[in-house]
Amino acid sequence: MESKETATGRKKPELLCPAKDLEVLKCAVNFGADAVYIGGEAYGLRSRARNFTPEEMAEGIAYAHEHGCRVHVTANILAHDADLAGAEHYFQELEALRPDAVLIADPGMFTLARKNCPDLDIHVSTQASSTNWATFNFWHDLGAKRVVCARELSLAEIKDIRQKTPADLEIEAFVHGAMCISYSGRCLLSNYFTGRDANRGACTHPCRWKYAVMEETRPGEYLPIEENERGTFIFNSRDLCMIDHIPELVDAGIDSFKIEGRMKNALYVSSCARTYRRAIDDYFTSKETYEKNLPWYKEEIRKCTYRKFTTGFYFGHPDEDSMIYDSNTYINNWTWLGIAEDVDANGRVKITQRNKFDVGDEIEIMKPDGRDVKTKVLAMHDAEGNAVESCPHPQETIYLTLDQEAECGDILRTDKPRE
Repeated sequence: MESKETATGRKKPELLCPAKDLEVLKCAVNFGADAVYIGGEAYGLRSRARNFTPEEMAEGIAYAHEHGCRVHVTANILAHDADLAGAEHYFQELEALRPDAVLIADPGMFTLARKNCPDLDIHVSTQASSTNWATFNFWHDLGAKRVVCARELSLAEIKDIRQKTPADLEIEAFVHGAMCISYSGRCLLSNYFTGRDANRGACTHPCRWKYAVMEETRPGEYLPIEENERGTFIFNSRDLCMIDHIPELVDAGIDSFKIEGRMKNALYVSSCARTYRRAIDDYFTSKETYEKNLPWYKEEIRKCTYRKFTTGFYFGHPDEDSMIYDSNTYINNWTWLGIAEDVDANGRVKITQRNKFDVGDEIEIMKPDGRDVKTKVLAMHDAEGNAVESCPHPQETIYLTLDQEAECGDILRTDKPRE
């Protein structure tokens, strides 16, 4: 990863965003990511994401590289014997596809990657639970280019690790998104309850379920641990958000700021990419610019689906108030309508509709450069050219006439509740 020294005395960190499919990859690139991480059809930890076929991966890598963006491919399962033969072939395919890095957690998979894709950088996943400088140096000595911090590290610990590791070993850390309740994401609950192994990409998210305790002499009598109006969610963490703390993250020496969310849609990824992009750039312009624009960052980061926010472990072990195991309900104030796929000579905008809206609605055009343009839907036509008053069917091709100009790649969204 190449970065330039700036007036802050630190290198500008990479902004690393997730992509579940080709559409989201292009949005991440367009809205400010320096790098994206994606998964193939196997060996990553999000098997329920749509993921990328080899052909889609080749297209995504080409698109990213054309726009100066890097691509990291996840292969971070904890492998069983039955996985290894296929993994070896997969790494050979990756060598031919030429992403920039492969993300590994398992030492056996690391060895296979070194052998079968020697020209790709190897990044060590957070699943490897790297929590001290000696472990970071261990992976560096084996040939790792980067180590992803365990989620449980504080900024003080990361700063110490930075001081005790080689300068050419990059440090990556999560700055935003869902927090797994298990240590560095190595969860056994899913396998125990459902037979689906979270450590091989098939997590059923049992941490989001409602729980109670039962005393053995009173079977059937369920005792809540912490109660709210919906029950008890003792494993369900708030979402991480560090948009208020860019200076501290930079000062710790983190080389790559990682957004969680390889199951997330284009609105989420675009919103996070654009907001963190501007926050990072503003801070590296001046601390005063960053502080002046903090209200905008905090407002924008809430315009996609999220749970209540926490700073996780970055400022020490979180107390009950900062890491409260809350209701599993998402906060969803804004709704994704679609992406401007094409704009014809008459200014009509082609989208694939994601949620219902109507002629006459006031919506917003979200642009990669940070502008949000309010616009009114003047007319709507279906794929056959018929005028319609609304678009109630998801994935429907719709042509919109708006009273403001949209460009290819813009996101259309609304603060109207989803129907």
